[in-house]
Amino acid sequence: MSPDPIDLHHQGAERVIGSYLLETEDGPALFDCGPSSCLDQLEQGLRERGVELGDLRHLLLSHIHLDHAGAAGVLVRRHPHVQVHVSEIGAPHLVDPAKLERSARRLYEDSFDRLWGELAPVPAANVRVVGEHVLGLDCFPTPGHASHHVCYLDRDGTLYAGDAAGVRIQPSPFVLPPTPPPEFDLAAWESTLDELERRNPQRLALIHFGVADDPREHLAELRRRLRAWTALVGEGASEQEFEAAAIAELADDAPAYVQAMPPWQSYAGLRRYWDKRRPAGA
Repeated sequence: MSPDPIDLHHQGAERVIGSYLLETEDGPALFDCGPSSCLDQLEQGLRERGVELGDLRHLLLSHIHLDHAGAAGVLVRRHPHVQVHVSEIGAPHLVDPAKLERSARRLYEDSFDRLWGELAPVPAANVRVVGEHVLGLDCFPTPGHASHHVCYLDRDGTLYAGDAAGVRIQPSPFVLPPTPPPEFDLAAWESTLDELERRNPQRLALIHFGVADDPREHLAELRRRLRAWTALVGEGASEQEFEAAAIAELADDAPAYVQAMPPWQSYAGLRRYWDKRRPAGA
């Protein structure tokens, strides 16, 4: 059966950030928790499924970006039994999120608190570094969007994809690559897409937003646009030109995509990618 995303109604908008409840061999778990600013909506969504926040035993994180993992510390503070599963690279930033918060506050400035809420540390005793198998799910590295990104593949064929499979606000057909700074890497993401295709999932559980039941077509479209956007910025498109091209293509679907993945962030990550590859003095 297809998983049902919990809509976190980020900033009051539907179908922007989601989370997934799943049953594991050690009780109920959550895949990505969203930011602290959405904890009330998460609690309500769980309750509608007959689960209280305190019933959760595990939190499976794709990566530590605030829209996916920002509430982890507050959640564990309220419910100290919850175990948080994350990549080895991401784990230290959960235990001490000061560097992550400084970086995010520079990026979002006065909007930080409104968008994301409190970013609290997760006690080291609650952090579990993922291996190849987590609670009956296969777990594997999926860099490209972020170096510390991982995905989880359930036995039923559901891939809990985080951002590795892009942004697609169901039922829209558009699949967009979120490429915020500082870690976007085209070659790494291409390799991740190869690995996702090799594992042949039956469906993709997307945080932004919903379940895609056409994974092969979806991943092919993501690969096509990933290459096109990287080339567009590499050929010298300005931020305004990039944003105009993206919004024109999205047409009536643009507002939800812009909130889930602001074009200026994707442009900034693509620009940084090319700047790092520019010869010194060029």
